Amino acid sequence: MAGDRAASIDPDALSWYEATARQRVAALADPGSFQEFLPPTERRMSPHLPLFDLPRAFDDGIVVGRATLDGGPVLIAAQEGRFMGGAFGEIHGGKLVGLLRAALDLKPKAVLILFDTGGVRLQEANAGETAIAETMRAIVEVRAAGIPVIGLIGGRAGCYGGGGLIAGTCSRLAVSESGRISVSGPEVIETNKGAEEFDSRDRALVWRTMGGKHRRLTGGADAFCADTVFAFRRAALGLIGRAPAFDLATLEAEQARLEDRIARFGDCRDATDVWRRLGVNDPETVPAMDTDAFEATVARVREADHDAR
Repeated sequence: MAGDRAASIDPDALSWYEATARQRVAALADPGSFQEFLPPTERRMSPHLPLFDLPRAFDDGIVVGRATLDGGPVLIAAQEGRFMGGAFGEIHGGKLVGLLRAALDLKPKAVLILFDTGGVRLQEANAGETAIAETMRAIVEVRAAGIPVIGLIGGRAGCYGGGGLIAGTCSRLAVSESGRISVSGPEVIETNKGAEEFDSRDRALVWRTMGGKHRRLTGGADAFCADTVFAFRRAALGLIGRAPAFDLATLEAEQARLEDRIARFGDCRDATDVWRRLGVNDPETVPAMDTDAFEATVARVREADHDAR
């Protein structure tokens, strides 16, 4: 990871969406600073997938380690959406939980989670669900210790299922237009409620409902990024300094804000109704806005913060 190939990656030009997990880590961290825990020479593969005649990955679809970001020590976990949709299994989840627990001893400036996941791996459902719960508990412990946990979302698989739950426990979130955040994915909703309720093939509907712009406008994310590693790096640095305290006052304020959101938007038919009530004058233009125009729109919306200030 710290070799010449990784150091040569240009974060200004590298697409976050198109990059692999290892490319994201290499370009996000300070050049040559990433040190992987359980590197390729120490293969950690799922013991369950061969039972289903499924291929395994040497890192089980997640990269974890330490690095520096603008000179400050951080821990990083990056999910590989190209392997089983970045889904959580026993080893995958164990590596993430282990990284978070290590933060309590290493005391980094922050923990960064580069989400790219469809949720729990069905072939390892029990282990995956347990990993989700253990990850959320570990994040609570890390935040209670005063260490921010920053989530970065913009990969192919989005941030679905248990990943969406984990994202909700992070201190702050940054998302690109390609990023999607939801507990239930489009296909899951359609399977259970029918295409009349949610047509998973309607990409415009998916992005209006779960996409980065909608999440940023409604307060489900704290920063909106262009699709480059440089933009995510800049957002991460900014969010680390804005991480809220993890105390009762913060939780009570966040609960009140979420209750107010339901009261204000509970009867809205779709995202454009929500955006209109937020004060967006021409909500139909939001999907076509470039990053600068969208950020200007967000600046005019009062409630685009994930956690209480």
